[in-house]
Amino acid sequence: MKKIVIIGGSAAGPKTAAKAKRMNPENIIELYTDENIISYSACGLPYFIEGTVKSINQLIIRTPEDFEKQGIKVFLNHKAQKILPEKKCVIINDKEVSYDELVICTGAKPNIPNIKNIDMNGVYFLRRVSDGIKIKEAMQNAKRAIIVGGGYIGIELLEAFVHNGLSVSIVESRSRLMGIFDSEFSDLIKNFILERDGQWVDMHFNQEIVEFVADEDGKFAKLITKSGLELEADFCVVASGVRPNVELAYNAGVKIGTKGGIVTDVAMKTNIEHIWAAGDCTEVKCMITKRPMYLSLGTIANKEGRVAAININTDPKIGERFEGVLGSAITKYFNYTIALTGMTQENAAKLGDKYNIQSISATVIKKDKAGYMPDSENITIKLVANKKTGKLLGAQGVGTGDVNKRINTVTAALQSGLTIDEFLHLDLAYAPPYSSTIDILLTAAYRLKSQMEDS
Repeated sequence: MKKIVIIGGSAAGPKTAAKAKRMNPENIIELYTDENIISYSACGLPYFIEGTVKSINQLIIRTPEDFEKQGIKVFLNHKAQKILPEKKCVIINDKEVSYDELVICTGAKPNIPNIKNIDMNGVYFLRRVSDGIKIKEAMQNAKRAIIVGGGYIGIELLEAFVHNGLSVSIVESRSRLMGIFDSEFSDLIKNFILERDGQWVDMHFNQEIVEFVADEDGKFAKLITKSGLELEADFCVVASGVRPNVELAYNAGVKIGTKGGIVTDVAMKTNIEHIWAAGDCTEVKCMITKRPMYLSLGTIANKEGRVAAININTDPKIGERFEGVLGSAITKYFNYTIALTGMTQENAAKLGDKYNIQSISATVIKKDKAGYMPDSENITIKLVANKKTGKLLGAQGVGTGDVNKRINTVTAALQSGLTIDEFLHLDLAYAPPYSSTIDILLTAAYRLKSQMEDS
């Protein structure tokens, strides 16, 4: 029996608690969060704002009462202030809480740009349930919105606002939308949005915002950029990414990595005995390059929480291992899917000398089903490989057709370390409603093989 104290109640914390209790019902498990709810899907908040998810309660996976029935004690509105590793205790709401094992699941917090008056009324960030509720209320009383940031959350919020009849400006500090993709895919995404909703949407790139300006009531009215651009709106959402919330861990001597997250081993142990970490507060390892990365994704948080719980209850040398990630991600803009896994060609070229990579790529536009099927749709797929080894490195996909299963297929291939030749012999399922006789992935792979054979 162990007393396991968990700090954080979004994804990784509740997962750790539930798994640890199932593994050993005798464990005393206490979960502390500074929020008034636990175990919710932050990824679903844009769809609650949009209206696809009708009630905020649908995003709550398990309630405190559910955990209490399992024998897990939940403490809402309890802020962890300091960890004292030498005493094996945490100061929470000014009281000492002892532990046998401590799991830090403090998550991430929004990146807050250095913009004058950024904390004014009418400027929002989307991270917690309370943020989603406030943004939805603002949207319902508005005609025009501004989104600062053109990444995943920016795209999802854009859909939500356009769906609800708002005009929207996207302001991006970089030169393109969805900069994590290769430039031609960023252009495909931008062009689709503007072709579909150009009458509602305008985009502004390479813009550094210097000030938010309030109206006479002290509420957001407009923003001003360094170049002199002024944009007015009823409210603004800053979606400029997140960073790991690690102050509590750092002050306790827990090692922080080059990407700003807590460093753990494959068992989710930190550098301090009896202290573990999981979720958005941690760094992860790229399976391809083995270099550190930072990704804030619910899938990773849940996997890490599970691994931490298993290893707390077993010998970590023989327990579960979390080996890393490929950076697989997916979103959509209405019926247009946007997805990637592994390395882009731009990323591979940048890291080529360091990791012995000579990148090659093949881009194919093709129907997702047999062309004669009435519901077939075009998708664009790009495969990236290393010409020196023949191994696949990554894939990107966009389109109104079935992109997600293609990206997931490549994800499995990357994790298995397949070469182009090995990938070409995958026995992919075929029937006209699901694929062409030669799937788009195989078409792209054949083109890569041709490049491999070129001297």
